[in-house]
Order: sequence, then C-alpha cells, then structure tokens
Amino acid sequence: MITLVPVLGDQLTPTISSLAAAKKADTVVLMMEVADETTYVRHHKQKIAFILSAMRHHAAALREAGWTVDYVGLDDPDNSGSFTGEVARAVERHAATRIIVTEAGEWRVRAMLDAWQTLFGIPVDILTDDRFIATHADFEAWAASRKVLTMEYFYRVMRQRTGVLMDGKYPVGGQWNFDKDNRKPANKDLFMPQPLAFKPDKVTREVIDLVSTRFADHPGDLGGFDYAVTAEDAERQADTFFAHALEKFGDYEDAMLTGERHLWHSILSPYLNAGLLDPLDLCRRAEAAYRAGKAPINSVEGYVRQILGWREYMRGIYWREGPDYVERNYFGNMRQLPDWYWTGETDMHCLREALGQTLATAHAHHIQRLMVTGNFALLIGADPKAVHL
Repeated sequence: MITLVPVLGDQLTPTISSLAAAKKADTVVLMMEVADETTYVRHHKQKIAFILSAMRHHAAALREAGWTVDYVGLDDPDNSGSFTGEVARAVERHAATRIIVTEAGEWRVRAMLDAWQTLFGIPVDILTDDRFIATHADFEAWAASRKVLTMEYFYRVMRQRTGVLMDGKYPVGGQWNFDKDNRKPANKDLFMPQPLAFKPDKVTREVIDLVSTRFADHPGDLGGFDYAVTAEDAERQADTFFAHALEKFGDYEDAMLTGERHLWHSILSPYLNAGLLDPLDLCRRAEAAYRAGKAPINSVEGYVRQILGWREYMRGIYWREGPDYVERNYFGNMRQLPDWYWTGETDMHCLREALGQTLATAHAHHIQRLMVTGNFALLIGADPKAVHL
C-alpha cells in the first residue's frame, strides 16, 4: 500500500501538511519539473532557475531526512510535461493506492488536483496549506459582512489573532499603522546594507545551463544569479536582514535611488513564496527586534504589515474572486506594451532603472512595481493581461 505525496515547486517546506500526514515507511514523495509550469507565462529566466534549483536541493534534503523521493527532471525523455501526466505515471510506476497533497496556490493548479480522484480512481486527500495564517474560511468569514474589503481592517484582525505587535488588546505603540513615518527619501550611503550573494553550486550551475538553453526566449539575464536555493541559506539571508537592514527598512521602504537595487529591503519574498521561510516566524523575529530595542516601531510594523497584512489579504482576495479574476479588465484597456518594456531601453529614467533591475535580478520592490512599471502600464491603457503574461 503506497501513498503518493506530490510536492509542488512552491511547497518546499519539510513540515508541509501533506508530508506531516504521511509515513515515511509507505510513502513516495513525487517532485516534478514540468514544461507546463515553466511556460504558462514567460517567467523570468532567474525565477525558473531559482525554483528548479530549490526543488532539486529540497529533494536531496528530503532524501537525507529518510523520505523516498521520485524526482522527474525537466529533461527526462519520458516527462509528460504536466502535473497530471506525471502523477498518472507515478501512480502506475509505484502502484499507489492513495494520494495526499497540500492544496494548490493557484486556481489553474487547483483544477488539476480536484480532478485526480476521478482520473486515477484512488482516494486523493487535499489538505489545507497551514503555512498561511488565515484559511480560506477565515477570510470569507471576515469578508462576508463587509461592503468594502479594506486591507487595513483585515490586517488588524490578523494582528489580534496572532498577538504580533500587541500589548494585550492594544497595538504596540498606540496605533495600528505607522506608514506616515515610512516615506523618507534615501541618500547615497557608503554603509548601506547589502543582501548576501550566494555563489551557484554544481546543482545550480546545471540548472542555469538548462534554463539558458531551453528558455532562451524568456526575459531576463542569468549571469548574475545569486539567490539562495536552500532553507539554510534563506535563513542566512533573513539573519542578515534582521541584523543590518530592518532598523531603517521603514524609513526608506518607499524610496528609490539610482544605482541602488535593494536599499533596506529584505529580498526574502522568493523564499517565502517557495516555502523555504516561514511567514509567521519572520513576523515574530521582527517583533523580537523591536522589543529588544534593535529596531524602531515604524520599521517593524511596516515589515509585519507586508506579510501579515498584504500577503495574507491578497491571497484571500485571489481565492474569493474566483478563477475569472485574471480575465477582468475594468477599464477596458487594450493597448499592448512597448517592446522596450522587455528590454529597459528607454530614455525615461525611472522606468529604465526599474526595468533594468528587474531584467538583471528578477526582483523589484513594491514602489518600483506599483508606482513605476505598473503605473506606466495603467497610464498608457495597457491590457492587464499584457502585463501578466
């Protein structure tokens, strides 16, 4: 009696609910690099390389921890190219009698998971992704009685529920939000903190070669790839942020500075999204820094709000609005983006800086995305799907 546990590319957490519900003795963990997931949008080359390398390192860590892992590489000649195709092959290969999987993070993938029990004729248990603090039911209960779904009020509920930055019933510092203190312009600073840069190891170099060949027409540059691809190195990046950048994160979180790609930002979102870091743990570490007198309340609250507020809120909105959300076009905008949007070759300075950084590093902070590249797309009347795809 074999249980098959598919672990997806954004589920790289050793304690994820699907693994927590399985037993090593009778479980095969299935990890799949499939063409469908690399090409349904034209992902940045570095994003593909990060996910594939992190998956390969995670598979090695699971094996070390005693799990049996069946890993299907992107260049495997028998690779079907889809999650469903690879699960079908694995069910047959291992004579699996049951599937346990953690819920998907996208409607598109959720539809696949929902079809598996009928397709394969074996029980499929789809478990809650408990790495998020609010469940779908939690968000629905909060939203049900409200005409306007304002993030700020959801964020306050999350603070109360978790106790993060709370003194009993009251917010630390006497107010919920210190955003008005977080709008300072940045100046050149020789001592500006820099995130760690991780030299690609053998596994990552192999992935970079694969991505360079197979996804040559995708945007972005692979030459400067220096992301962490293991949980241990992601934790080192988090340590660096809390030690050197959190203190001034709030003051300059909305700032832009020519030639400075990171300022005091954490650069931790890829690791959160892949499952290499725990969101509530990061919030509690930020809170601990405040209570120890190592970071001011405006920085800590501003950072916590990004995770406990915006990240949880946007997930709730995404699932509440439904799978047609991506097709909506409220303003009826239909223009395509100019070709230079994908090269950064423009005389508009802010756009050149933001686009150039994105192409070089696959990262841009929220002001660059919202106020520069996003706002430009809105002002010219670009089709939202042109930005999305």
